[in-house]
Amino acid sequence: MWGILLSRYVRIANEILMHLRSTRRVRSEVSLYDPIGVDKEGNEIVLLDILGTEADVVAETVENKCENERLAKQMDLLTKRERMVLNLRFGIPNGARKTQRDIAKMLGISRSYVSRIEKKAVERIGKRLNNDEKV
Repeated sequence: MWGILLSRYVRIANEILMHLRSTRRVRSEVSLYDPIGVDKEGNEIVLLDILGTEADVVAETVENKCENERLAKQMDLLTKRERMVLNLRFGIPNGARKTQRDIAKMLGISRSYVSRIEKKAVERIGKRLNNDEKV
């Protein structure tokens, strides 16, 4: 069950957290993609080059898991309606994604209101995640 939830949160993470990847340099953590030197030919070497391709898969898995945990914590801080809209839109936890129109019918509100709720929730999560990263 958790595996399904995590994979669903990855979908939301891709939507919400794309800007976080661009701010990676601001983190105080060491990244496998940070340059650690240059080779004899002057090419930049990153830690991942030394560790090999299996490390890439492991690093991506760990990074996704950490980001999913951060996202899950932020989802818990949303209002019940915001959580419901995002869960239905992104198919959490069962993978059945709904359109804004379907959600509007279910909740008895307009499609544009569903869109505003979704946009507001995504922006709130994005801001919080961005602020967490700066700490």
